[in-house]
Amino acid sequence: MVDGIKLDITAPSVRPAFGERPVEPAGQAGTVVWLGWLIIVLGMVLAARVLALIYNQSDLFFDEAQYWSWSVSPAFGYYSKPPLIAWVIGFSTSICGTSEFCIRLPSPILHTATALTVFAVAARLYGGKTGFWSAVVLATLPGVSFSAGLISTDVPLLLFWGLALLGLVGLIENRQSWWAALLLGLALGLGLNAKYAMAYFVLCTVIYAAATPEHRWLLRCRGWWVALVIGALLIVPNMIWNYLHSFATFSHTADNAKWGGPLFHPNKALEFFASQFGVFGPILFGALLVIAVRAYRQGLPPADRFLLAFVLPMIIIVTVQAFLSRAHANWAAVSYVAATILVTATMVRELSWRWLRLTLALHVALIVGIGLVMSQARTLALPGAAGKNPFSRTLGWKQLADVTRQRLGRAGIGGRPVGSVLTGDRSVTAELLYYMRDSRVPILAWPSLGRPKDHYQLTRAFSRSSPEPVLLVTEGPPPKSLLARFARSGAVEKVAIPAGSGAERVMYFVVLDGFRGRRPGGKVGRKPLPGSSTR
Repeated sequence: MVDGIKLDITAPSVRPAFGERPVEPAGQAGTVVWLGWLIIVLGMVLAARVLALIYNQSDLFFDEAQYWSWSVSPAFGYYSKPPLIAWVIGFSTSICGTSEFCIRLPSPILHTATALTVFAVAARLYGGKTGFWSAVVLATLPGVSFSAGLISTDVPLLLFWGLALLGLVGLIENRQSWWAALLLGLALGLGLNAKYAMAYFVLCTVIYAAATPEHRWLLRCRGWWVALVIGALLIVPNMIWNYLHSFATFSHTADNAKWGGPLFHPNKALEFFASQFGVFGPILFGALLVIAVRAYRQGLPPADRFLLAFVLPMIIIVTVQAFLSRAHANWAAVSYVAATILVTATMVRELSWRWLRLTLALHVALIVGIGLVMSQARTLALPGAAGKNPFSRTLGWKQLADVTRQRLGRAGIGGRPVGSVLTGDRSVTAELLYYMRDSRVPILAWPSLGRPKDHYQLTRAFSRSSPEPVLLVTEGPPPKSLLARFARSGAVEKVAIPAGSGAERVMYFVVLDGFRGRRPGGKVGRKPLPGSSTR
């Protein structure tokens, strides 16, 4: 009893920031214990994913092959993406080698790092127990499990989005925290170098500050502006690269939105929204919708409201984008860093352990299932798909390279050997560059009129000075208008290349010589597979 006030020394302490966030009775020691258990769990998940990569039978997807081809020519920018994905692959292959395994290896490692970042954010907001479960849920999300088996720009983006959240939380807790400002700035800059979608973090911060009067000081905070300056400085080299290349990446991003066609596609919006049940998980996304409705009707605790500001804006923006044109399922992926913490914290707080256990059981089953399926990728067949292999888009590329090598070994026109390989589609160019990486024969892209349409038209376009004769390789019959651009041509050869059980890739080969000049325009061969040339 002190001055008539009874003190309960057994009550847990309360961290002041955000006005809530009870800490476990064990305090800091309890958080360390939870971190120890988390490291063990994440180590097991990482080991399982690395093992799955070892036995993965799929060839590189053409986006993966393209990123690898970028990595052998380090730069501050590339046609369709900022440079970080190429740097990550280049670092990995310099240590591990150039196999498919080594190219994809950074993915499960970076996802593990993202889960640790989620633990750090959730532990500061809600305590170590919630941090543990949030990190485990994030590490096993369906979208993450699928992403861990390939390399993509979303992988480093998610990590830096999580680090930016950690920095922002630290800045809100202490506006004088320079470590928080520095972390936030580095995360923003590196995230932008991974994918321009990192810019949405700034928008989400502004929305949060506008909706939270007690934290509107954040936008006037010196640490916030220091972070913005650091982030801007880190993306400047990429901006300079874009300036020197006619802002190729920005033009591609605008093309990717596809706003030039008919507007209003409610079916696309519904398709994107429904896909989020698969990306985030049916239970978790359903719970997220319940929390969003609850926030509108009843309000949320401060920490929950903070996280929701980094969830809803992206989902709403991309759903509108899908309604106006189209959207891929992963375009709102950054939302699920904060969403994982929010939903998990709600389940832990409300003791919804049954739903949490069921969620994790489904996620673990999916991890095992994906690993088993990818180990049988070459022979897998779906009865409901006429026996065709669902991974046919990622199969047959290695065989295509072998067939192309055989054609290179034959005499060209007039007894002259083939001087270069000419392709008419980004996917074929990327795959041949990777699977023929030991060949000295240059692989070139057929240019388009006007500005380049992909990275290879920008950096390795066929021209009058290119070595001839050329071996034209197309997926689909080569158009007569293209053949007419050459004075001499051999016989067109059609080759069916197996692409998994029940599927094949029909390729066409023809030797050409005597280039007359640029053709009228248009793509060579068949149209790219849906989504293949715009990501």
